[in-house]
Amino acid sequence: MRRPARIVAGAVLLASACAAASAAELRVLSAGAMRAGLIAAAPAFRESGGHTITTEFAIASELRRRVAGGEAADVLLAPLDVIDALTKAGRLVGEGQVAAGRVGAGVVVRNGAPLPDISSAEALKRSLLAAERVVYNRASSGVYIETMLKKLGVYDELGARLIRYDDGTAVMNHLIKGQGREFGFGGVTDILLYRDKGLQLVGPLPEEIQNYTAYAAAMVAATVNRDAAIVFLRFLASPEGKALFDANGIR
Repeated sequence: MRRPARIVAGAVLLASACAAASAAELRVLSAGAMRAGLIAAAPAFRESGGHTITTEFAIASELRRRVAGGEAADVLLAPLDVIDALTKAGRLVGEGQVAAGRVGAGVVVRNGAPLPDISSAEALKRSLLAAERVVYNRASSGVYIETMLKKLGVYDELGARLIRYDDGTAVMNHLIKGQGREFGFGGVTDILLYRDKGLQLVGPLPEEIQNYTAYAAAMVAATVNRDAAIVFLRFLASPEGKALFDANGIR
């Protein structure tokens, strides 16, 4: 994945961070697709330097609104277009930004439900037309799903069988309690969080219609924990941090 030039240039800033900075509690605002990676990274980061993080998740448009409005936070993890816009607006620090990885879209069903055939775009189209309900969100991944449904020519035909929620969590909760021939779409990382809660990942979308959303981490310009935020970004860019994200579907 090609990284913005400022991410490479930010290595100088990251290298100059003070490792001995007093322990801080960082407030991280993040897109939900990064949840699995952050859950894995938080304890490792704490053990590496004593700093802790508290994380709040929201859809991309909400993150953009909150940071643009000056909400107090230290680090933002969000899709690249949100990071770029907020950097240009002066709300994020351009130096030291880290490419966090990218996440593809997948298909999810409750345990025991009929598995839709998603082996190709044509197979997925047939599965969609045979479904009783199709569920997805209105966040970044959901915007693409709606476009894909129109491209496959099934959007209008599905009509009332399409069920949309504001975020991925609501989609998963619906499917857990669902019944019959229904399935949903979501970020692969979101789906994997529910593998022990009654849902299963059928698989990623066929590569011919797959869509990847790239994410980056950046320091909030108004942070009061600058040194600790730099240390956290350096951790995310380290082999250890990247491995934790990679193991949780963020590559």
